[in-house]
Amino acid sequence: MESFRKQITVVVDRDTIVSACEILRDTSDLAYNRLASVTAVDYWPKEPRFAVIYQLFSIPKAEYLRMSVPLQGNDAILPTIEGLYANANWLEREVFDMFGITFTGHSDLRRILMPHEWEGHPLRKDYPLGVEEIQFSFNFDEIDRKKHYPKE
Repeated sequence: MESFRKQITVVVDRDTIVSACEILRDTSDLAYNRLASVTAVDYWPKEPRFAVIYQLFSIPKAEYLRMSVPLQGNDAILPTIEGLYANANWLEREVFDMFGITFTGHSDLRRILMPHEWEGHPLRKDYPLGVEEIQFSFNFDEIDRKKHYPKE
């Protein structure tokens, strides 16, 4: 458990994420009854490579709780919490689409932001960037030769 700026982060093992969320939601003293967000962080090239971050909110207490689940890069699989929080359906799909983290038991795990035929996951740190070099007066001719212009 960590605390930063009065917000608590609990590090949870992937095997206990569903039961942890169930306890946090159903225990009346805690009542974390709203899933505010699900996202991920890529620490590549370090291991564990990923951390899936769950932000829970207790409406009665007006209090947030952050849960972090570390995952190895070659085993980025996590059970879904869709059965506990209905909005996890869309949030987990976004994490799957952008990071390639799989949620087992998810009812409709497919791309949500990128086209279905897209290869790769854009928020991974090893994803190739397609950046165009900035054109200045001193490198105009060199950049102009590399540019792809439409053919007439």
